[in-house]
Amino acid sequence: MITIEQLESYSQKNSQEVLVIKAKENEEEVEIMIFKGFSSNLSGATNFDPDLPILSSTAQIITIDRLWSPYNPANPNYIQRGLIPSEFIHLMKVKP
Repeated sequence: MITIEQLESYSQKNSQEVLVIKAKENEEEVEIMIFKGFSSNLSGATNFDPDLPILSSTAQIITIDRLWSPYNPANPNYIQRGLIPSEFIHLMKVKP
């Protein structure tokens, strides 16, 4: 299992990348963007307090997309799409 905190940490170290996360929170699909360690909810409101987690501990991360920054939703520049959490964990081990 991978946590949003691990993804934010990866994003801080790899600031040339944007991560777009699809997750399930309370049976509802949500989409989260992470850039330079900060998360933003693309499918709903983002809390103004950065110390509050964007996903609960019971949320399930489904897929992770890696994109080059800057992020342009009209023309996304994908590095990898649809990674499952175990694939991303492996990536974090081989890529500093």
